[in-house]
Amino acid sequence: MNYPFEASYQAIQADPEPFISSVFSSLESEFLVLPKGDGFIDYPQFERAYEALKRATGGFDNLSGDSVLPVAIQSPLILIVLRTMLGFTPPEWAYVAAQRTQVEVTQGFARSLDRKIRMAPLVPLRPGRATVRRLKALVDVACQLLNASAPQTDRDKIHRLDKADTREGSLTIRNLATLGVPYAMLLYERLLGRPFAGHRDSVSDLVGNILEAEIAKILHKAGISNRQTKRAEKIPGFDQTPDFVIPDEYNPQVIIEAKITEDDGTARDKVTRIQHLGALSLEGQPPDSPKYEVIACIAGRGFGVRREDMKKLLLATRGKVFTFKTLDRLIPNTRLQEFRTR
Repeated sequence: MNYPFEASYQAIQADPEPFISSVFSSLESEFLVLPKGDGFIDYPQFERAYEALKRATGGFDNLSGDSVLPVAIQSPLILIVLRTMLGFTPPEWAYVAAQRTQVEVTQGFARSLDRKIRMAPLVPLRPGRATVRRLKALVDVACQLLNASAPQTDRDKIHRLDKADTREGSLTIRNLATLGVPYAMLLYERLLGRPFAGHRDSVSDLVGNILEAEIAKILHKAGISNRQTKRAEKIPGFDQTPDFVIPDEYNPQVIIEAKITEDDGTARDKVTRIQHLGALSLEGQPPDSPKYEVIACIAGRGFGVRREDMKKLLLATRGKVFTFKTLDRLIPNTRLQEFRTR
């Protein structure tokens, strides 16, 4: 099987289908393995905090701010357990607390508190007077909501607290906590999100960086001068900043876009972005002599859905499309070999 980066542009134009198939065959989905990232809470830590909350409330018989707040300050991970019982994001919890208590609990405060706890889950909080007021507002409102039954709604709606553990308030919480159901594990999986989606969203940058890190390693090993750009950075001459510019942005000869997606709709957007870079390379140039070579390094099942999108990608890059499986051929099959020093 020939890969498109091994063929001439004319051959790809004449019959792109076999090259589309070859790229599809080399795509591997990365969605089953995720980086933990900073602030990842493992289950034993979460379970210990859950048990501490359970003890402090007498098996959830006394779910009140007075019983929860003192232990939460000493064991702050309890606050994340409490939020997970609600099923709220930090900003949502802050909004409801501010609305119900008239205490100024900003969404920024809630996000910062959540991150602080995640980064140091075993370190007690040392809150000042204003922070204590905000913490008390958060905890009091959480206990009020968790003690009450989920409100009735119209038939075409559902309340966020109409869940197995909070439907009848503290009664259903106690039932799940005492009837042999591994309630702590249920809450932990809720923390990670529909399967792992909450965590996947929180480490989305790291997931994307996996491919960029591998490219950077290849370029470094070959001694190729390059400029790896940062998110939202502006580069002269590019209205869309590429991920890598070789040798630098002042004399771009090769640009590399590294894209991972598990969603075909997102893949279409990324293909359009690379098409635009391909069009920029031809501005004011003869059709067979672009200003710089455009290379696409892709991963994820999203790129393996629409054949027409892959055809556009092959034409925009003149066949220079690589996957994790073919990254070892990146330098020999592109102009990168011109800049190799070792």
